[in-house]
Amino acid sequence: MQNNENKRVYVIGQTEIAARPLVPALYLVATPIGNLGDITLRALETLAAADHVACEDTRVTRVLLDRYGIRQRPTAYHEHNATEAGPRLIEALENGRSVALVSDAGTPLVSDPGFRLVGQAQERGIRVVPIPGASAVLAALTASGLPSDAFFFAGFLPVKDGQKRTRLEEVKAVPGTLIFFESPRRLADTLEAMADVLGARQAAIGRELTKTFEEIRTGTLAELAAHYAEADTPKGEVVICVAPPEERTETADDVDKLLLSLAKEMPASKAAAEAARMTGGQKPALYRRLLELREGSDD
Repeated sequence: MQNNENKRVYVIGQTEIAARPLVPALYLVATPIGNLGDITLRALETLAAADHVACEDTRVTRVLLDRYGIRQRPTAYHEHNATEAGPRLIEALENGRSVALVSDAGTPLVSDPGFRLVGQAQERGIRVVPIPGASAVLAALTASGLPSDAFFFAGFLPVKDGQKRTRLEEVKAVPGTLIFFESPRRLADTLEAMADVLGARQAAIGRELTKTFEEIRTGTLAELAAHYAEADTPKGEVVICVAPPEERTETADDVDKLLLSLAKEMPASKAAAEAARMTGGQKPALYRRLLELREGSDD
């Protein structure tokens, strides 16, 4: 007779459903980002059937498991114990066991150390199976009203202002909507830095997504920075979406003038590199054009 504690079931409403056996593999299971109703049936069955459930915080995952009557004992796998916990999970997988990996919220591997475990599994020929579901990145993007045909997820920005602005300069020219995670305590300062570096772009703040006090606020970066500088420190998880840069339509004459102007202040190679960064052109072609302009001026 099967021990009640070892039953592999999940509960929907008042109905207990037996989970089908899993093929041995590493399963990447997306979990809700707030509302516990945002879990897929496939995710529930995978969590109930897995031999091991690895998670960031066992207390957080326990709430989800209890909500759906899943009798699992999750084990911790996070940034601080990945070196020790990872090999144990790989060993279990190599011994023909199934492992379900979850994060505290959303899709695993997005801003968490799960990518290392996936890499280790792939190196050993272990099957990796994604179980898709909730994602704060996609939830914020779709509700932002900003272009979604191309986007770049940049994660968390550095805490120090100088490093933060350097990183923003690095992604400034990305031809797509930029998406960031941020602490509510740093939101106003980060928006101010974005307004300074990225300019007058439209943006959207997604806060407490899928939860009771969900907020989607839109405006220019400067407007949002001013609002959150005056408001009380917001609570909850924050996602920032920033519109792509406006397309530039420099004429050939504009580029020539830019090259000659930059060449007055720096060596030709550096001038060409800077012009390439500013216009999106190719450095070798711009370097050749600068040499042509110089030769023409010598005639």
